[in-house]
Amino acid sequence: MSENAQWDSTLTFIFAMIGVAIGLGNIWRFSYVVYSNGGGSFFIPYTFAIAIMGIPFLILEYGIGFSFKKSFSEILKSINPKFEYIAWVLIFSIAIVLIYYMVIISWDLFYLFKSLTFGWGTDTAAYFVQNVGGSENLKNIGRFFIPVCIGVVISWIILWFISHRSIDKGIGLASKILIPAVFIIMAIIVIFALTLPGASIGINALINPNWNLLWDINMWIVAFSQIIFSLGIGEALALTYASYLSDNKGLTDNVFLVVASNSSFEIFTAFGVFSILGYMSATSGIPLVQLVSEGTGLIFVVFPKIFSLMGVAGRILAPLFFLAVLFAGISSAFAFFEPIIASISSKSNMSRKKIVTILSVIGCLCSLIFTCGISSYLVGIVDGFVNKFGILLLIAVQCVIFGWYYGAENVIPVLNEKSRIHVGVIWTAIIKYILPVFLIIIWIIGIIDLFMNATQFELLVDMTIIILVLALSTIFYRKKSLDTI
Repeated sequence: MSENAQWDSTLTFIFAMIGVAIGLGNIWRFSYVVYSNGGGSFFIPYTFAIAIMGIPFLILEYGIGFSFKKSFSEILKSINPKFEYIAWVLIFSIAIVLIYYMVIISWDLFYLFKSLTFGWGTDTAAYFVQNVGGSENLKNIGRFFIPVCIGVVISWIILWFISHRSIDKGIGLASKILIPAVFIIMAIIVIFALTLPGASIGINALINPNWNLLWDINMWIVAFSQIIFSLGIGEALALTYASYLSDNKGLTDNVFLVVASNSSFEIFTAFGVFSILGYMSATSGIPLVQLVSEGTGLIFVVFPKIFSLMGVAGRILAPLFFLAVLFAGISSAFAFFEPIIASISSKSNMSRKKIVTILSVIGCLCSLIFTCGISSYLVGIVDGFVNKFGILLLIAVQCVIFGWYYGAENVIPVLNEKSRIHVGVIWTAIIKYILPVFLIIIWIIGIIDLFMNATQFELLVDMTIIILVLALSTIFYRKKSLDTI
């Protein structure tokens, strides 16, 4: 366990947990998911996914983390020494997520500076391809975007500076500053967006329900995937943060607070995003369907174009927007980094500062690989594979380990001790039966889709990830101490 690993208060823990949930996915992914999956009707499977998976699994992670007060690898090792290997597989999967996540943060940092002068020009799509994210042309793999490389180094320095400090003075203090800042900035942007001409066009397009899609299994799969992506469940993030709690002050109650904050933020943000898209559609005459895009296309192509057309308002909103994205990204990066730090710390005799420094240097070097001429294409491949196939399966495995081998029933007394909201038989049934079965079904459907649609290069990248994660996991599992590596 990391030294000085303890929150100074439950409030700090709650802010940190909200930081886990509120990340890039809330701003650039949720609105697109709602729009392309039934609009208003999407909120039915979305709410169901929160009730059947988001809340129950977060409750499990809180309970396990607080009960053991150990790193993720040490917890699985305590349950069964052989399970430690599974822990390392998840830890290195999270490490890969952090590596490319820091690249996306560097893109945003780049655009934050460009927003001061609107340096992206009029053709924002071409600008992104030529200066930031590259293309799918593999011939450009040897080219590197120097400004993005610099952004990666700066992003890792920020992460190192905060993470190498003790929990309460590092992540805790940063979370108490960054999370309120994100809420305030996005509130300003959304409230202003709602007043724009054409805002109603975007909002109506967003919430217009397509009830026929309720019978489409893919809509329900997307809803569950969004909750996994948004809340960061099953990635040992919540479990690790909960292990730093000194007192059990309503663990279950805190889960509901965090989930409510996350859902409120992403729904509120979606209204702002589509208000801005509606404004663009109304003023330019471009059909809204041609403007809606997911991920990098929305944040780094469509929005810069819209801000450029907004005049003085755009000059104000653009820096605020990219600053909010930066704060949200950094707060989530802390969470991705912490389980890695905690598990490697428990495997060695090194100080937290030394481990964070070593991991930051290695992580930064690995992130630089993703700044090449196929940057956005490579990030998309790795993101899709690790989240949809690696972590998704590992969540189901955790349900089996914590639900059956350890016994979900053993966590109930801790969860109910000081909580107003109690869990019992229904919660246990969800963890042991319903959730793992549903997740495995989603995983199988995803694997079939992968092999049917992936290119040879994409399969090569996927196989490289599998080999790398399994090799590193084997090394760490077999070594009694990192001192012997």
